[in-house]
Amino acid sequence: MRGVTPPLAFGLSLAALMAGAVPTTAAPSPASRPLLAYEQQRLVWGACSPAQEELNAAGAQCAQVTVPLDYSAPGGRTIRIAVSRIKATAKTDRRGILLSNPGGPGGSGLANTLALRPALKQEADHFDLIGFDPRFLGESSPVACAPAPPPAPPGPTTSPREDFEASVRAARDTARRCRDHGDNATLLPHASTRNVARDMDVIRAALGERTLSYYGVSYGADLGAVYTQMFPRRTDRMVIDSSTDPSATQYELFQRSGKPAEEALDEWAAWTARRHDTYRLGRTAARVRAAVQGLLDHAERQPVTVGGLRLNAPVLRMLLKQPVQHAENDPALAAIVRDLTDAAAGKPVEPGPELAAMLELLASPGLADSMVGGALFMCGDGGWPAGGWPKDPETYWKNSERSRATQPVFGPYVNGMIAPCAFWPGEPREAGTAIANDVPVLMLQARRDNNVPYDGALALHRRLTGSRLITADIRSHGVYGRALDGHRPVPCADRAVNDYLRTGTLPAQDITCPRTEAAR
Repeated sequence: MRGVTPPLAFGLSLAALMAGAVPTTAAPSPASRPLLAYEQQRLVWGACSPAQEELNAAGAQCAQVTVPLDYSAPGGRTIRIAVSRIKATAKTDRRGILLSNPGGPGGSGLANTLALRPALKQEADHFDLIGFDPRFLGESSPVACAPAPPPAPPGPTTSPREDFEASVRAARDTARRCRDHGDNATLLPHASTRNVARDMDVIRAALGERTLSYYGVSYGADLGAVYTQMFPRRTDRMVIDSSTDPSATQYELFQRSGKPAEEALDEWAAWTARRHDTYRLGRTAARVRAAVQGLLDHAERQPVTVGGLRLNAPVLRMLLKQPVQHAENDPALAAIVRDLTDAAAGKPVEPGPELAAMLELLASPGLADSMVGGALFMCGDGGWPAGGWPKDPETYWKNSERSRATQPVFGPYVNGMIAPCAFWPGEPREAGTAIANDVPVLMLQARRDNNVPYDGALALHRRLTGSRLITADIRSHGVYGRALDGHRPVPCADRAVNDYLRTGTLPAQDITCPRTEAAR
């Protein structure tokens, strides 16, 4: 497997000694410090790979950090974690290192901290900006599954049960392709959030830092909370954005997103009804909702053909779920529904740019393989934040059908998302992480987030007793640095984060940003 190195010989390999990774005097014994060689390894910095154009253009350096494959056996096999660094430029007041994670799980993060630099403004000058790809992803000893076969298009007629059975077959096939490929049976049990947190701490130590600062969004926020629990004394300025309830499994978190997603669709329907002359989907919110439901009812019997692709109801629900997360996407969502409604009615449709971009992604031959990274951690975690998937496929089907009464558009999607974990070999090596600490943490959450609901952040806020919560009353997934994605920023949230990164002092109390800042 590319990127996997030989065993580290109980932390005392000759190469490590020659590189100065283990001091020769006044050092704790390897027995008392089994990770000493990893923590004191000498990193070799150089240009980033040619694929990292943004990093190279910014003058970043990259290196490989050696970590144990299995932290319970640190003298055994090792893997490499790809890291990037842009050194602090401020002449005074250097504040250490700032890591980040973009979420997923499964997101590559080597250039992510660099991408945050416009939002960080002058605070970026005071930190070494450190990006990293989590283990087995991107350039960090990447794990690949056997190539996915070309997806079989749905037939001209279908049913909800037929669509569900197709998803079960796909999940079973993904599990098989990953389990049986190469050396994955040895590697996959070590894909977990807790191990990524451990890797982060080795990165910290290898960089010679006593503590680390961090920004994470979505799954990256939960990863940050896991780090505070595992390494409370090594946490400096921790910012977590759009987090979840630590008492829930990942499947339960998906389920809980159904209700706020329906509420978001109501909000969008009212917006669209006021623009009936443009989108022709109905002059009332109820009529717009009925148009969406009619589209899905049609697709559950006869998939919709558009742009050369045949789309069944599960795919349509996925296409709707993505743009409804952000209020700024209301025009795009309305245009997509208009195109799909026309196609379902048998009208010739030239997909608009919004739908065309989604169809291009769906037609991509690498789409199935691109989603494997998320499965690695969802199936490797023993509970929160990414694990806890039912093994019986009928559980997903029954929950999906039951949800239709109150969540007709998104309930079948979030309840029926059978993951490869249902067929994953073996059991996770560790339980999920129980959060209960008083580490200072700055939390951010959108009140109308329909991906990770607000009440989940409140639950985590209660467990992180040293935290402060910044609330923005917007429909969004992610609050800090929204301008980076072309969305309207929330200045009070951006200020709060940058003030905290500058001073290291949390706000005196929780803050709700003025609604005028979030107005469209």
